[in-house]
Amino acid sequence: MKRHILFLAALLVILVMASSVSAANWKIGILTGTVTQNEEEFRMAEQMQEEFGADHIMIATYPDRFMQEQETTISNMLEMAADPDVKAIIMVQAVPGAVAAVDRVREFRDDILIILGAPQEDPDIIATKGDIVLNTDDLGRGAQIAEHAHSMGAEVIVHYSFPRHMSVEMLAERRRLMKDRAEELGILFVDEDAPDPTSDAGIAGTQMFISEDVPRKIAQHGPNTAVFGTNCAMMEPLIAQSVQHGGIFPVQCCPSPYHALPAALGIEVPDDKKGNVPWMLEAINEKVIELGAAGRVATWPVPVNMMFIQASTYYAVDWINGDITDRNDKASLVAIMEEIAGGAVGLTEYLATDNYYLYLSDHIIFQ
Repeated sequence: MKRHILFLAALLVILVMASSVSAANWKIGILTGTVTQNEEEFRMAEQMQEEFGADHIMIATYPDRFMQEQETTISNMLEMAADPDVKAIIMVQAVPGAVAAVDRVREFRDDILIILGAPQEDPDIIATKGDIVLNTDDLGRGAQIAEHAHSMGAEVIVHYSFPRHMSVEMLAERRRLMKDRAEELGILFVDEDAPDPTSDAGIAGTQMFISEDVPRKIAQHGPNTAVFGTNCAMMEPLIAQSVQHGGIFPVQCCPSPYHALPAALGIEVPDDKKGNVPWMLEAINEKVIELGAAGRVATWPVPVNMMFIQASTYYAVDWINGDITDRNDKASLVAIMEEIAGGAVGLTEYLATDNYYLYLSDHIIFQ
């Protein structure tokens, strides 16, 4: 009997130690685009890896031609899930292929917390895949962008997109709402098709088209022409050509001080200033004034997709440690986002589900 008790006690110690080791060996997988598609998301993943250590944060990317190479996206997520120490996967942006990837992961790892940001597949479907889904409030942004451009003096809005994006329900509805509000405000709304960066023309083809077309549009409609694009690869030439030719750039597709503005304006970011939002805002403001574009360039003060990755990582760490016990705890998520933003954050629940959240921010105009 005594030996039996000693055996049970020893077994209990082993189980406790194994549990402790398992908790210590937790990992989070972060899946982002490449630095070519949207550098800020990859850099935030790197920041999270630096903060928590490479032994806890795994980073993978989906291909630039993600529409044609969805199997690569699926494989990269599956590779993360195959590691038994991976307790959470965060994907920002959740490009096409995310739904299939999550389905494959759930076949053998239904224990993993999955958070999807900036999704591009059907909202009703994607909402059933992620434990939490985060997106900018593109429905709210439709009227907001038109009103914001109007406040900056816009008389024309040129909307650059392509059929693949206009087949995304939320992007199409944002365009409709933007157009309706623009017309109510007396603004001419112009649709312009651009090459899809995932097509054979690639990112270079999209950027070349934007670089050539923006000057034409400003010459045709005048300097009070605002330009807006639906794709990240468009942002740098949109900003650069708008500033150079005296147009208006109201906001990016994925609003952030880091999204294309530094590169388009020729701002070098020292290593010790990376991730320093106040420094970046001041540097952009000075450069915009220097280039004679005061009052003609704007963005959101908080990098939205970077926030999604950072907040999701903090949330996942708290969930792994047991500080958050619900896979979808809105109050805890808001508290984390407010800590990052340094102020109040509002998340609107979307659809009939309670796990798909929309985020909307005010703009900052550099002047």
